[in-house]
Amino acid sequence: MSKTFTAACIQMTSGPAIETNVAAASDLVRRARERGADLIMTPEVSDMIEPKRALALDKARPEGEHAMVAAFRELARETSAWLLLGSVVVRDKNAERLSNRSFLISPQGEIAARYDKIHMFDVDLPAGERHRESQAYKPGEKAVVAQLPWGRLGMSVCYDLRFPHLYRALAKAGADFLAVPSAFTVPTGRAHWHVLLRARAIENGCFVFAPAQWGEHGGGRRTFGHALIVAPWGEIVAEAEDGIGVITAAIDLGKVAEARRAIPSLTHDRLFAAPNRAAIAAAD
Repeated sequence: MSKTFTAACIQMTSGPAIETNVAAASDLVRRARERGADLIMTPEVSDMIEPKRALALDKARPEGEHAMVAAFRELARETSAWLLLGSVVVRDKNAERLSNRSFLISPQGEIAARYDKIHMFDVDLPAGERHRESQAYKPGEKAVVAQLPWGRLGMSVCYDLRFPHLYRALAKAGADFLAVPSAFTVPTGRAHWHVLLRARAIENGCFVFAPAQWGEHGGGRRTFGHALIVAPWGEIVAEAEDGIGVITAAIDLGKVAEARRAIPSLTHDRLFAAPNRAAIAAAD
């Protein structure tokens, strides 16, 4: 198993038209492959950002009928690259809500792994921006680690980033790399994007790959961008500027072992009793 490869993270601006987004993402994948990328990753909701819930429900398709899933399976065969379709909006049969699903696709065009976003972004931001993902999406229930030719990939999506126990579980299950395809808002991105991604890398001794949505998407929605690749010691090895584009970095699996030897915290976890909330409340 080779210990080195080139990873690429795409930064794009998805709109409401699936066909347009497929074409834009495919062009960026080809551009990344021309730059030597072996693993190419797109952001969350690469297929569409549709601000009107009724239209999103109408446009969503089952996995087997999804235009972007089919296009990326063919694109993987065309480019002979591993592709992470960061996530797309999927309508599962007989489900009342949609799924926010990430796909890892092999160079043969086979779906190697699927992951449904577990944590739903239900927030009221200080400036008045409001999001209720749980109204449209059902949360996933299963963490996923997938085998790549160079190591193991732990899959996640966007808001999952704020739940460190998920990444700890992925690392404990053997993940060397963590994928965080995202569509972070501008306010939360400015405040927390870099520090959270670096923390997940440092805590677990993993490379972190974070392709990102950037720009104006309609309906008042703006995303932060700054797609990142972070090394296991926490240093940023590639970062996208504002705009649409591709970042790449040479990835050496040896850096994972090096970081974990220096700080072997993955072997130091201990079980402990949680605080007794009832006793604390009674003391108050």
